[in-house]
Amino acid sequence: MVFPNFDPVALQLGSLAIRWYALAYVAGILLGWRYTASLIRSPQLWARPGPPLAPSALDDLVLWLTVGIILGGRLGYVAFYDTAVLWRDPLQVLKVWEGGMSFHGGLIGVVIAMALFARRHSVSLVALGDLVAPSVPIGLFFGRLANFVNGELWGRVTDVPWGVVFCTQRLAEAAGGVCPAGQTPRHPSQLYEAALEGVILFLILLWGVRGRGWLRRRGVVSGAFLVVYGASRIALETVRNPDLTMPTFPLGLTMGMMLSAPMIALGLALGLRAALSPPGTHVRS
Repeated sequence: MVFPNFDPVALQLGSLAIRWYALAYVAGILLGWRYTASLIRSPQLWARPGPPLAPSALDDLVLWLTVGIILGGRLGYVAFYDTAVLWRDPLQVLKVWEGGMSFHGGLIGVVIAMALFARRHSVSLVALGDLVAPSVPIGLFFGRLANFVNGELWGRVTDVPWGVVFCTQRLAEAAGGVCPAGQTPRHPSQLYEAALEGVILFLILLWGVRGRGWLRRRGVVSGAFLVVYGASRIALETVRNPDLTMPTFPLGLTMGMMLSAPMIALGLALGLRAALSPPGTHVRS
């Protein structure tokens, strides 16, 4: 099938262009905010003394996280995938509305934001991670749909019936007249990621939180998120085309694989720590 000629601009208000990519971030943050608030309002899900935050503190946390997502995601993309932009056009780093965001960079930005917030409010960083992690797949889902609308991060060449030819006049013009994906059908890897990193990961964490009491042991939810996302991303990298700016790594590795492997190790460590430790207080000692 041929990639639909989506307009990346959802709404044009004079000189102001509101893009689907930006709306995806807004939707992910707002819905994640509401879902996190529902976890705080469910004290039965937590071990004593309850959730790590009062509902009144969540608004402040969301602001910190939003800054971490945007700065970390953009700087991570430049650091991991396109360092040449610093010499080619340094101002391009600031143009987050044009795409070019890294999940792993955003994750690092979020962890730094949570660490600063946890220090300021004297709560456990891991407990904050357990609170935030269940809502992250919501943002991942919308972000991957936005990647599909933008016609970016397409998959490797394939002959499956649902392969997509990611070449439209808009995409060709954006690339200087030649469509970088070519005329060959490719995996719609953005949709695979929306399903696996978004829907399935969300359902796994929902089952763990609501059905298995994972929030009663600090670190289980954070660990599960890191392991499942890391394993999913590594698996999907086998059908996702490497970024055009990337060199060829040995053993068929990709940057996404190498950045995801430490996530699995850290997630397993958190799970082991939780298994060996009794439920405890959220207050930082």
